[in-house]
Amino acid sequence: GGTAAIPGGFGTGKTVSQHQLAKWSDADIVVYVGCGERGNEMAEVLKEFPELEDPRHNVPLMQRTVLIGNTSNMPVAAREASVYTGITLAEYFRDMGYGVALMADSTSRWAEAMREISGRLEEMPGERGFPAYLGRRLADFYERAGRVVTLSGKEGSISVVGAVSPGGGDFSEPVTQNTLRITKCFWALDSALAQRRHFPAINWLTSYSLYIEQLSDWYAEEGGNWKDLRTRSLQLLQRERELQEIVQLVGPDALPEGERLLLECTRMIREDFLQQFAYDEVDTYCPLDKQVRMLQIILHFYDEARKSIQAGRGVDEIREMAVRTEIARMKLIPPDRFAGEADKIEGMIEDEATKLREGGTS
Repeated sequence: GGTAAIPGGFGTGKTVSQHQLAKWSDADIVVYVGCGERGNEMAEVLKEFPELEDPRHNVPLMQRTVLIGNTSNMPVAAREASVYTGITLAEYFRDMGYGVALMADSTSRWAEAMREISGRLEEMPGERGFPAYLGRRLADFYERAGRVVTLSGKEGSISVVGAVSPGGGDFSEPVTQNTLRITKCFWALDSALAQRRHFPAINWLTSYSLYIEQLSDWYAEEGGNWKDLRTRSLQLLQRERELQEIVQLVGPDALPEGERLLLECTRMIREDFLQQFAYDEVDTYCPLDKQVRMLQIILHFYDEARKSIQAGRGVDEIREMAVRTEIARMKLIPPDRFAGEADKIEGMIEDEATKLREGGTS
């Protein structure tokens, strides 16, 4: 029953992110609205969705998906109507007691249609030519999400995930800013990450969720100390950003060994945990228990490596530890085999770190 926004420039992965959410989200019905998208992209969706297998029921995903296609060459009135058609269909299924995930791709094209219609009606333009009521229209759309108890006593919900396509990746433009004021989850796609082939290209420092406290009890029950692991990882990544500014001035060799180690371990968090390959059979989806264990292993490696630094060893020696290769490969281990492999990796971390420290003190 929540709302989320995925803003990002061209090629940052908005559509693929929504496809993955549609496939793996815990929703009974998926409503996908292609609003003002390229014709070949909508054709690709129509071709791929029937071929995707629903991981929950082992049937084609299309059996629980509604597609609303509005290509960029269609009339602007149809483009504006497509979003309202999608949310109305979602409400229809919600009132039947289903959980619905609505993917709107993209609300920027919808806003552009509003701008064109407003101009033809000779209405007073607002910022960047958008109509003055842009914020209200966006709010009207997103506020139709939520959980309800139907007259029959069933519980239904609509969760809305809207993609935003700001021109040039400029998040200060009106559609992104008005969406930010309404949605409670913000996944900012970074063009620099996409250019480095880091997908999903979600910037971990500018993205946020206001649902963390509401979900904390569920995470504590299902994921143990997930919240603490998440907080600590974000603190390390924030510290990495600060150190990168120093590195650009004086180079990494000028940093103390402890801070060089932090840069090495945050690189492991970025590449071995946050980075995923959507088209890999295993890496396309990661269950919560595997996520928790992976993050525990990386942070455990960091703690053991810090002890080795304190014992007089260097970062170059830590980089040569064989267990680093196993940590990099663990996201490709199938979930049913991961628990046993994770125990082996943790044992390797302790054994190699102990040998390294003993070698340093002898």
